[in-house]
Parts: sequence; C-alpha cells; structure tokens
Amino acid sequence: MPSIAASFSGCAYGPFRQAPLLLPSVQNPVRLWHNDGVMYQRPSHKPQTRDKKPIPPLDSGGLERLALRYVERFSTTRARLVTYLQRKIRERGWDGPERDPVEIAEKFAELGYIDDRAFGEARAAAMGRRGLGERRVTGALREAGLDEADSAAIVPGVEDRAIETALAFARRKRIGPFALAPVDRAQREKQIAAMIRGGHGFALSRRIASLLPGESFDNHD
Repeated sequence: MPSIAASFSGCAYGPFRQAPLLLPSVQNPVRLWHNDGVMYQRPSHKPQTRDKKPIPPLDSGGLERLALRYVERFSTTRARLVTYLQRKIRERGWDGPERDPVEIAEKFAELGYIDDRAFGEARAAAMGRRGLGERRVTGALREAGLDEADSAAIVPGVEDRAIETALAFARRKRIGPFALAPVDRAQREKQIAAMIRGGHGFALSRRIASLLPGESFDNHD
C-alpha cells in the first residue's frame, strides 16, 4: 500500500512541492549606507503648513460678542470682564468708534449676566469648604474686584464660620485633634504658621494646634 506522502508527491499542493514565498518589493529612492550594507529609509512627509489669516481688529459689536461668550463660559465679576476685554483690545487692536469695556460690564450686570455678590458668596463658600480663613477669602474677593458694599455683605458670614473653617483646615492638614500622633513644639509652631497662611487668626490657630489627637475642641480651654 503506497504511503500518504507518496500519494501526494505528484500533487501541486502536496507537502513536498510548496510554492516559494515571495516577499513584496519595496521601492524607496532614499538609501542610507550602513556598516553592514545598504539600509533603506522611508522619506518623511511633513504636513504642509497653511498661512494663518490675520485676525481682524475689534469693533464695538465684536467686543460685545467676546464679552457675551466670556460670561457664557465663566462665572465672573464686572472687574474681571473689564480686564479681559481690555486685554483683547490690546492684543487685536481697535477699529471704529470707541466702546468702553466698563459700559459693557455694567450693561451685562443690569441684564443679570453678571452678579458680583453671588460670585463672591459662591467663592467664599468654596474657599470655606477647603478650610481657608477670613483673610484668604477677603483677599480673593478684593482680587476679583468686588466693591466694598458686596464684600461687607459677605464677610460677616465668613466670620461666623471661622471655627468651622479652621477645623476643616486642621482636618485636611492633620493638625491638632486630627493628627496621627502628638507633635513636639517645633512641629506645632510649623502647624500654627500653616494655619495662619491659610487665613486663620493666630489665637484660633494656636488653640487648635495645641489639641492632642482625638481631643475635642469644645472641651479645650
């Protein structure tokens, strides 16, 4: 009985007559000489750069459209909007009758697009949740451009939450009753300094930092 290999020996697809493996040819005009012979390198194709069209200068309508897009994207104040518009005028130039950015900010405030006091209250609440004290909050309100009337309406609420905010800061930084272990005097002084930088008063900071781990603030004289 003939073997299986003999049966397929005459077949074009038999195991003893495999077609040679043909490698695809690569045509590349760029050649680099290597120590072991010729090495091919594919030419780089750099994307074509298009010349950017110059941005036209602003006019009254363009400035107001910029302001509208800004207040749609960000919670802001009148002062911050004015600063933004003034910067855009410096960057792009101006063409046409003059338009005061302050006038646009006041118009948006009258329309309800901007509310300085609501912005300040939200900012103060967010900073309080982070454990930042009154000095840090008042500094942020001043930087945002709130006037004295709006700041004066917000600060009393910040003062009422002074202890709560300071304890939140101590919890974040593991100070006083939230520490993992008692600390020495030098480390306590550093903790007090950290609380002061966080906007808290010296007396309150020292009182909290002097607490032992797990000790209640209310029971400390």
